[in-house]
Amino acid sequence: MTQPISRFPLAESLDALPQDVRERILAVQAKAGFVPNVFLMLAHRPDEFRAFFAYHDALMERPSDSLTQVEKEMIVVAVSADHGCLYCVVAHGAILRILAKDPLIADQLAVNYRSAPLGERQQAMLDFALHIAAQRGVLDDAWQARLEAQGFSRDDIWDIGAIAAFFGLSNRLVSMARTPPNEEFYLLGRVPRSPAR
Repeated sequence: MTQPISRFPLAESLDALPQDVRERILAVQAKAGFVPNVFLMLAHRPDEFRAFFAYHDALMERPSDSLTQVEKEMIVVAVSADHGCLYCVVAHGAILRILAKDPLIADQLAVNYRSAPLGERQQAMLDFALHIAAQRGVLDDAWQARLEAQGFSRDDIWDIGAIAAFFGLSNRLVSMARTPPNEEFYLLGRVPRSPAR
């Protein structure tokens, strides 16, 4: 039995969407080979779709001082697991596996990031992300000193907190809509690709 993409209305077709929204979805489809369900779920409100992905891209795609793309995805997986968001754990777990070239890391973080094979830097990063996302914590002098001792700049600290906060929003929206992860995400980054012939 196939689970619906959303408990809320979906566009009747991609052609029914505003051109910029449709083009964004088609670009993702061309790159990934499928349309991630979250794009279809959010597209029924084009202004929110644009705002959501603009902030997502501003956080996740811009270069940070020292925070890597792998570390950003680690934050997403750990926060999403804590929030019980299956979609984000599965989708961003796939991205993390691919970027880290590690088929195990996403599952290890999702089950319990504290027991995952991480160094002090990434442990401190995830501790702070969960402090912000789950404990409604603040950046005080002790947290700043701990993070700076691991080489994180003030801008990196902002990025860690902002990613944790943004994915709190994303997790709640996806869970509210009951949007399931695409089946394609489950195997990405787990099995080696067949060599080109």
